[in-house]
Amino acid sequence: ETNHDVKAIEYYIRRHKDISHPELVHFGLTSADVTSVAFTLSVTESLDRVILPCLNNLVNSIRYSSVSWVEIPMLSRTHGQPASPTTVGKEMMVFWERMKVQIRELSRIDISTKFGGAVGNFNAHYAAYPDLDWMVLSREFVEELGLTWNPHTTQIESRDYMAEYFHALIRSNTILVDLCRDLWGYISLGYFVLKPIKGEVGSSTMPHKVNPIDFENAEGNFCYANSILEHLATKLPTSRWQRDLTDSTVLRNAGLVIAHSIIAHDSCLKGLSKIEIDNKIINQDLENSWEVLTEAVQTVMRCHNIDNA
Repeated sequence: ETNHDVKAIEYYIRRHKDISHPELVHFGLTSADVTSVAFTLSVTESLDRVILPCLNNLVNSIRYSSVSWVEIPMLSRTHGQPASPTTVGKEMMVFWERMKVQIRELSRIDISTKFGGAVGNFNAHYAAYPDLDWMVLSREFVEELGLTWNPHTTQIESRDYMAEYFHALIRSNTILVDLCRDLWGYISLGYFVLKPIKGEVGSSTMPHKVNPIDFENAEGNFCYANSILEHLATKLPTSRWQRDLTDSTVLRNAGLVIAHSIIAHDSCLKGLSKIEIDNKIINQDLENSWEVLTEAVQTVMRCHNIDNA
């Protein structure tokens, strides 16, 4: 009927029998005042209630694995070739350290919103009530909601914080893709054994297979989320003059890609719970690769000034 979502909601509220002053519904507002505050609250909740708890659970699991496996020696690989020894726990610790940084960055994001009328200037507000300090009233209202007030905007919030949020989430997802691929590779080498789940099969025709599907599902969802998050992060901070609607139709996908990230976090966590160390395979690989000790041997020889070390 209206071809405008916020206006339709305004009419719905105005018609409600308990509204005593319907003329004050949507007073002095533009639709972006409503949607900016609503979306900013949603983003805040998505971070505090969902994303950060998911990441902390996953990082705690990574840390537990790194501590549990810290003394298990393992042949490392560079360019896919045998390289100097490491430990399983240390390799997991690398991801723990990387993710701690991203969690810290996500926690620091200053999420702001606008509340300044049609083009951010409080024009109609001052025309109706010229004696009120609308800048102060707007800031107090926004800060009561636990948000940061942006005093200088166009018709829409600048949304730079969204780019910061989505780019931080992209970095976090990318690190976890790296983890999933490394674990997938170690499983294929036999360093990790996947616990079979009763009743589950890994193939419709090969009964021996237990596949690393959780890490594969996680990687797929992380990569899909990142492709859309990258577009959101570069699109949403831009708008023609006061505004255009290209942001609105794109913004509707934000919840979707955050959900794909959450699905990926859960899959990665599930995968970590299914893997066990196969010490026999790891030790056999080390036993077959004595050449990796040459780094230590030649370094000690150099230390003692032996020619042509």
